[in-house]
Amino acid sequence: MTAVETTDAAVPVRNSSPAPRRAVAGGARRRRGSAFDRLLPYLLLAPAVIGILWLIGFPVVSVVVTSFRKLDLGELVRGQIVWVGLDNYTKVLSDPRFWEITIRTVVFTAAVVATSVVVGLAIALLMRQLSTPIRILLQICMLLAWAMPIIASTTVYQWIFDQQYGILNKILVKLGFDFAGYSWFSTGTATLSVIGLLIVWQAIPFLAFSLYAGVIGVPADLYEAAGIDGATAWQTFRAVTWPELKPLLMMVTFLSLLWDFKVFTQIWVFKEGGPSGGSTTLPVLQYLEGISQSHFGVAAAVSVLMVVILTLLTVSYLRKLLQTQEGKL
Repeated sequence: MTAVETTDAAVPVRNSSPAPRRAVAGGARRRRGSAFDRLLPYLLLAPAVIGILWLIGFPVVSVVVTSFRKLDLGELVRGQIVWVGLDNYTKVLSDPRFWEITIRTVVFTAAVVATSVVVGLAIALLMRQLSTPIRILLQICMLLAWAMPIIASTTVYQWIFDQQYGILNKILVKLGFDFAGYSWFSTGTATLSVIGLLIVWQAIPFLAFSLYAGVIGVPADLYEAAGIDGATAWQTFRAVTWPELKPLLMMVTFLSLLWDFKVFTQIWVFKEGGPSGGSTTLPVLQYLEGISQSHFGVAAAVSVLMVVILTLLTVSYLRKLLQTQEGKL
């Protein structure tokens, strides 16, 4: 009798314990799979997404809407809304000066980006070969150049290339060249050449540091293997360095293209787009139409066209960049 009672008492203990655990596990799964849990990540991200859309999306929409309005100083003061449809775009696109400025902007951007990337890559490869003290000194000099404000560096370049008192002309005269009183800003091409030199000088530190980070990330074993195989410096670069550096090089080139296409400050401070409009680029044209002449609707149309042109220039390049990144992953 005692044995039976003991067995009967033990049975409920063994049969009752798994049931609560299964119930708890099922309840946890139901709670984790609830609609609130699925929406919680989106709710947490919503404030940041709304803020970004407001800060970035609203100005874009405002510019596009303004490009379809006649918004001169009179309409702005009176608060009038005058819709003109595509008239602003027709006015801009029918102006031969717009196409001349567009070609000048594209050529100038391509020249500056190509020069900046090539020189930045050369310095990055050079830093890998330098001794530590010399490399640190070079890096400090580039950081100082990078940290200099744009207006300050532009003013320094104006002093260097000044017609009467510029140190460049004085040095060339000392070397026996006839550059006394020579004007480096007599034509638009010459002016853009000096401005391009300034932009390249300002862009090299970022490119050199970025590409140097990629260069030192190449495994040393690959260089050792190339050396054992008897590869020359050029063969080593083409077979080892270039494949590893190509994705990073494409990325910094893309960023440089975006930045240099919309350069305004240096061009405006030098000659305000002169002489005779010879150094005017699309950002300067946008400023002249908008701030200078108070044709804000036309200026907005120029801004939209700039985005379209930049998109056309970069869409194929961006596609290749994304393909390179996907292949690397």
